[in-house]
Amino acid sequence: MKPETHTHEWTQIDQGEARCLCGISRMAASVFPYNRILITGGAGFLGRCVDQRLRQFENVARFIPRSAEYDLTEKRDASRLLDDARPNLVIHLAANCGGIGYNQKNPGALFYDNAMMGLNVVEQCRLAHVRKLVLVGTVCSYGRDAKVPFTEDSLFTELPEPTNRAYAIAKLSLLYMLHAYRQQYGLNGIYLIPINLFGVGDRFDLETSHVIPALIRKCVEAKREGKDFIEVWGSGSASREFLYISDCADAIVRAAELYNDGDPVNIGTGQEITIRDLATKIAELTGFDGEIRWQRDKPDGQPRRCLDTSRARERFGFEAKTSLEDGLRRTIEWYEQNN
Repeated sequence: MKPETHTHEWTQIDQGEARCLCGISRMAASVFPYNRILITGGAGFLGRCVDQRLRQFENVARFIPRSAEYDLTEKRDASRLLDDARPNLVIHLAANCGGIGYNQKNPGALFYDNAMMGLNVVEQCRLAHVRKLVLVGTVCSYGRDAKVPFTEDSLFTELPEPTNRAYAIAKLSLLYMLHAYRQQYGLNGIYLIPINLFGVGDRFDLETSHVIPALIRKCVEAKREGKDFIEVWGSGSASREFLYISDCADAIVRAAELYNDGDPVNIGTGQEITIRDLATKIAELTGFDGEIRWQRDKPDGQPRRCLDTSRARERFGFEAKTSLEDGLRRTIEWYEQNN
């Protein structure tokens, strides 16, 4: 992976950049407690927003690796990355992930890639004496029938939903690894669990995208092509909670700055919506007035998904700011302009 500057030098903030793709406005410059920050996955959907959020601090330099140069599933590459970057903070966002269909087709690759990347990053952070590691997990790690809203204490109490199980267990195992490394080596590693993310700059490939970008693309294309229906997986009865991408970036940066405990922390809004109501809302916002046909032979995935977000509020003062409708409007507008 090549750093953002296409050399192995650190990237300083761009003083002229006022607004990033994901919609984070530039704030007054201030001092951050870490000044050399490695962001794995920093060129991805969430990583770009975290990177932009960090640019608001006057003392911060960021190192954005590329997978073509650093394969984090390989111990040697992970070690070389830490040697090249020499960070005092690592934010590990790199992941192999997708929607239900992608997860069903690739369970082996999802387990191996995510487990190996996490194992290598955590171990190399220990060896490099990194001051802090932020590891981002997945809401898929909660049990299929976990009590709603999901509390962090219910992790490990039952198996995740089968369609996401390989990815979920690979990521969840890293939480236990952080506990073990904190106990034995004193590694300051924190673990954040974001709910389903969406927003400007998301992936709209129907083979790998999540539900919101898939629905937006289907509705926009159907309207443009004059189609009178779209097809959507499942029955529409499952519920989900969604967090706008810039809010998640803000939570990650706040936690990196302020939170130093080993307890996992949910990141979300605490509000759920059924997929049926979500599809109806997206159809309205895109101007698609055709029929929504439900493919009931396709899986719904986890029946309900909604987080208890009180720990994030209490431990480091995070609360989401962007409503679902506002986030959908921004995302639809961006997709229509950039498709």
